[in-house]
Amino acid sequence: QVQLVESGGGLVQAGGSLRLSCAASGRTFSSYGMGWFRQAPGKEREFVAAISRSGGNTYTYYADSVKGRFTISRDNAKNTVYLQMNSLKPEDTAVYYCAARQNPSPIVATTERSYDYWGQGTQVTVSS
Repeated sequence: QVQLVESGGGLVQAGGSLRLSCAASGRTFSSYGMGWFRQAPGKEREFVAAISRSGGNTYTYYADSVKGRFTISRDNAKNTVYLQMNSLKPEDTAVYYCAARQNPSPIVATTERSYDYWGQGTQVTVSS
C-alpha cells in the first residue's frame, strides 16, 4: 500500500511558476512508476506527465499541452516526485493529482487505469 500526499499548489499569475511535490509512504518508492494528472472544473481528469520507475534509464513523457513548460522528476531518497511548472497559463488551472503504479510495463503510462494509488490532489489556479 502506498499513500501519496501532494503539496505546492496555489494561486499564481499567468507566466509564473509553481513546483508541486508528491510525498509517498513506503520503502519501495523507487519501484513505482509515477504520474501527474489534472482535472479542471467541468472536465474529465487528464494526463499531464509520467516518469518511469528507477533502475536503468529514466524515462519521462508529457502531454502535448505541457511539453516544454512542465518537468517531472523524482528523488528516491526523499520518496518524492515533483512537477515543475513554468510559463503557467490560465488553462492550467485544475486540481493536480499524483499517482503511482506497480506494473513496470509499459515503461511510462498515460491512462488513469494504469495507476494503482492516488493522492487527494492540490489546487492550482492561474490568473490572467
